Amino acid sequence: MATGITTPGMSIREQTPLQLRFYRVIFGTETPAGKWFDICLILVILASVLVVMLDSIPRYHTSYARLFLQIEWGFTLLFTVEYLVRLWCAPNRKGYATSIYGVVDLLALMPTYISLLVPQAAPLLIIRLLRILRIFRVLRLLTLLDEANGLARALHNSARKIFVFFSLMIILATIFGCLIYVIEGPEHGFSSIPHSIYWAIVTITTVGYGDVTPMTPLGQALASAGMLIGYAVIAVPTGIVTAELTLSQQLNKERLIRSSRNCTTCAQVETDAAAHYCRHCGSHLPLPGHQPETNNKEHTT
Repeated sequence: MATGITTPGMSIREQTPLQLRFYRVIFGTETPAGKWFDICLILVILASVLVVMLDSIPRYHTSYARLFLQIEWGFTLLFTVEYLVRLWCAPNRKGYATSIYGVVDLLALMPTYISLLVPQAAPLLIIRLLRILRIFRVLRLLTLLDEANGLARALHNSARKIFVFFSLMIILATIFGCLIYVIEGPEHGFSSIPHSIYWAIVTITTVGYGDVTPMTPLGQALASAGMLIGYAVIAVPTGIVTAELTLSQQLNKERLIRSSRNCTTCAQVETDAAAHYCRHCGSHLPLPGHQPETNNKEHTT
């Protein structure tokens, strides 16, 4: 009998037990097989990228070009089979094919086949490196998942503030660029306002490539002011994100306090609101916010 997976907001189809088994291994990391599949896939991806890099070195390409080509076709066929199996076992084939990972999987296959018609397209195989993004799925197995979610929430909550900050920095760099263009001019390397804005960004961020530098005293004074401003503002985004992280940690702490319960048998604290039994002694836990009953008898007067 076909088995279906219910995924909110997705148009899914029924799966056979074999498709469901493949789906759990290929798309999930909850099982040991799924974890090892992802790890092996990451190693194969890295190996395929290493082959592309080695093939780009002239002395290696001259000596081992045929071997590299054979290995690359082996990788391509392996990834092609993997992509087809993903389509076969996915409960929502269209959803997978049009997702970011699905598009990257497909793009990783195309350069090798395109190289049959256009040999110059072979170096585009480096796009397969994008597939290494699957390594973040392994983070689901680690205890750092909550911290990663907290950081993502902090970045999301501070996005507007950071956007305003960077907008002000762009305005400031534009002003500095226009001023240095007027002061120095094309004769000192500031050939246009966009090029001068590039210099201002390099100066304010304290990168200092040195490809173009002010020569006049007034221009050097302006550059010094830009460097000092850069040191002053460089900590602003860090402060914004840190404030959001602190707030998020405080809210998480309050949530844990609200959901924490004491085991009536061993008195250990349980912070998981979904837990029904004590992880230390196995006794049944009271519901969150529910005070356990006592054995004291009421006395009547």
